[in-house]
This record gives sequence, C-alpha cells and structure tokens, in this order.
Amino acid sequence: MLVFFVKRLLMSLVVVLISTIIMYFLVDLSIDPLADLRLSTAPNKAEQIQRRIAQLNLDQPVIERYLSWLKGASGCLYGSCDLGENWKTHQSTTSLLSGAVTTTIQLVGAATLIAIVLGVMVGLISALRQYTGFDYSITFLSFLLYSLPVFWVAVLAKEFLAIDFNDFLGSPDPQIAVPTIVIAALVVGITVSSAIAGKMGTRLRNFAIAAGVVAILIAYLNISGFFKEPDLGIVLIILISVGWAFVITILSTGLRNRKALYSALSVAALGAILWLPLLYFWAWANDAGILGWPLVLAMFVVALVVSAGIGLAWGGPDRTRSARTAALTAIPVSATLFMDRLMQSWDNYLNNQLIKGRPIATLGRQTPNLEGDFWIHTLDTMTHLVLPTATLILISFASYTRYTRASTLEVMNQDYIRTARSKGLTERTVIMRHAFRNALLPLASIVPIDIITLLGGAIITETVFGWFGMGRLFVDSLANNQQDPVMAYIVIVGVLAVIANFVSDLIYAVLDPRIRVAA
Repeated sequence: MLVFFVKRLLMSLVVVLISTIIMYFLVDLSIDPLADLRLSTAPNKAEQIQRRIAQLNLDQPVIERYLSWLKGASGCLYGSCDLGENWKTHQSTTSLLSGAVTTTIQLVGAATLIAIVLGVMVGLISALRQYTGFDYSITFLSFLLYSLPVFWVAVLAKEFLAIDFNDFLGSPDPQIAVPTIVIAALVVGITVSSAIAGKMGTRLRNFAIAAGVVAILIAYLNISGFFKEPDLGIVLIILISVGWAFVITILSTGLRNRKALYSALSVAALGAILWLPLLYFWAWANDAGILGWPLVLAMFVVALVVSAGIGLAWGGPDRTRSARTAALTAIPVSATLFMDRLMQSWDNYLNNQLIKGRPIATLGRQTPNLEGDFWIHTLDTMTHLVLPTATLILISFASYTRYTRASTLEVMNQDYIRTARSKGLTERTVIMRHAFRNALLPLASIVPIDIITLLGGAIITETVFGWFGMGRLFVDSLANNQQDPVMAYIVIVGVLAVIANFVSDLIYAVLDPRIRVAA
C-alpha cells in the first residue's frame, strides 16, 4: 500500500505540473488584456498600452511569465501562497478564491449529500422491485430528470417553489386544499405500496396506512397553523424520533435484535427529554455570545458519542451493532431538535422588513443588511439555498439512482447471494449485509469524482440564482481577461480531481480485497 501511495503521489504531481503548463499557454492565447485599449480613442492610447504591458509583463516570453507564476504558486506548498491578483481591482487571487470556494461548498454540499442518499435508497428499492410498476416509474423519472436542462429546471423552481409558495405563505390563512391533500395521500400510498410490494392484501394495507398517515399529517398542519407559525412541539418530536428509531433499527440490524431497538428508542427518549432543557441552553448560549456553528457541531459530536455509549450499555449479541444503531439514530433526532428551535424564529424572520413575508429567495446567498441572531441568519441562508439545492438534487439524483440500480442487479445475481440465502439468512441480512455493501463498490469510484466536479463550480446554477462561486469566478475572469484567477481555478480543480481519483482508488482497494494495488 505504501508503494502504491508513493507512486500515485509522484504521478499526480507530474500530471498537475504538466496540466498547468498546457493550460497557461492556452489561456494566454485565448485572452487579450489589451482588448479594451485597442478600441480606445484616448489621446494617450499608446502610453496606456505600454503601461499595461509593463504592468502585466506582456513584453516577456510566455515561458518566463509561467515560471514566475509557478514560483508564486509553489509557495502554497509551504504556506507562502502567491497566485497573483485581479489586475483591474488589484484584489489578490487568494481572497477571491476563499470567498468562491466557501460559496460553492455551501451551494453544493447539502445538494450532493441529499442526492446521494436519496439516489442510493431509491436505486436499491428499484432493483429489488425489478420490472414492477415502481421500477418502470423510477426508470422513466430518472431518464427524464437526467435529460432536463439545468437552466430550465432552475426557472421552474423559481416559478413554483419561490413565487407561488411565497404567495401561499403570504395569504391571510395559508391552508393546503382538500383536493391537494387527497392527491398527495394517493401518490404517497401508491408509491409506498409499490416499493414494499407483497401480496395484494399486504399492498392494500400498506397503501391505506401510508395514505392515511399523509392525510392526517397534512390535516394536522392545517389545523395547527403550521404554515403560518411553524413549530414541531414535543408531540411531533416524540413521534418523529420514535419513527426514526424503528427505521434505523430495521436498516441497521432488524427488529429482531431487541437490544439494538432498545438502544435506538433510548436515544429517541433522551432527545424528547432534552427538548425543553435545550431551549433554555440555546437562549443562554445566545445571550453569552457563544452560539454559532462551532458550538452546534460540538454538541452534535457529543450526541453521537453519548448515543454510542447508550448502545454499548444495552449490549446484546453484538454490542457494536447496538452502538452503531444508537449513533445513527442520534443523527435524525439531533436534526429534529435543531430544526424545531430554528422554526421558532420563523415568525420573526418572516416579518422582518427586509424579507417582507416572502422568505424563499430567488437570487443571492444572503439578504443584504439583514440583522439578527444566529437563528435568523441560519434561516436566511437556508431559504436562499432552497432553490439551487432543489435544482442540483433533481439533476444529480437521477444518475445515482441508475448507478445503484444497475450495480445492485449485478450483485443480486452473484453466487454468494444464493449461498447466503441457502444458509437460511433473512432477506434483510442478505440485502443489507451482503448485496448492498458490495453494490456500493462502483459508487466508491464515482462519488468522489462527482463531488470534486461540483466543487469546480455549478456554472449555470450559480448564474441563474446569482451565486458567485467557483464557476462564476472562472467564467467572469476569463471574460475579463484575468489570467491569474483563471489559472488559480484550473490548479484547484486539477488538484482536487487528482485527489478524487486517488481517494477512489484507495476506497476501492480497501473495500475489495481482490485488488492488489502494489502488484
């Protein structure tokens, strides 16, 4: 493994170096920093041209300019990074990159994570229900979403997820109409009954349960005025937490492992117990000026550790499974508690004079000059992320669904799956412990590269929604004849691409022992 690591590292450095040489020459040929001056009618036109030539060292051979740039860029290896500047604004390239990278990570982070989780889950179910109505529907939907232009999806999202939804929230008493409730219940009921499958009686029962739950839930949201003043409350928190405890246990160990189930339910109960004390803690942290994302992340880590400890305390045939189930349950329970506190600031955010009752933003990453505490600014960030995140999810979800479906179908036909079934293992164990884990192997190669590709910038999405990320930085810099920012973008994307391929190889080598990387 060490030999493989050293070889790949050296090869990666050579690849990045060669790519920078080629791209520097190509960028130099494609831009013209003197374009605006050539068309100038100023009397000192020649003097201005000579001044800019001296400023940008255009009188030097391109290889000398490249070596000068490379000397500054190589300083990034030991903490003295010099990637040049925007010669029009004299803003350093490193400062431009810091803002663009942060924006892009914020833009694509949640979308990528949600798309991967949903795509893998739906793809797995689609493979297990091959050639059923559910499978055909998901296949059609995947191909449809995959072929849709990003800009068209973005425009539709602005129309229906922003304008229409803002109008809905702005009404005196926002209520979901009865026909909409009926349609939503029918769609969810049909989807759930098709995904779970079984005999006709089982399907009808699952349809009735799913449709009934959706209808009751939406009716409750209407009656409680949730769309005007959203607040989960302790009752919904308990129901959601217990529901997640059962779901996580089913996926992790199965309900037959009672110790794991009790561990998950204990985490759900602990979350419900801590609901009220946490509200006082949030208020104290806000008054003390320590409330922020570092504190939130630290509390999340503590929740995972405590939950794992609860699982170990319950024990069982395999204590690590109980600990894993409890820790996984802590993730949605913690998110539910956080969202409940966030929703309690919704009314103040909605009625802010800068928001004007229209919270779902269509442009930018934040509301200019918005004042408020941590909760107000977090809500503002999330409402600005709704549309671009939804757009990226719809596009990425389709590809992950197809990858997972194809990989799962291939795995389910392998000999070791038939052997596992012949030994009497339950279908859940066969699928989750044997088929699913091996079906993820192709995704181990695809996901890191897709993530790096997105970090390179979602140019169309950033342009439509007015976000200045890596994609916009590259396009704007190229259009304005800015060689240093363009080269910085190319270097970052190139390095990340090399790292992504390297990580993919390592993950694949770890997951599949048949690979001999040092051979």
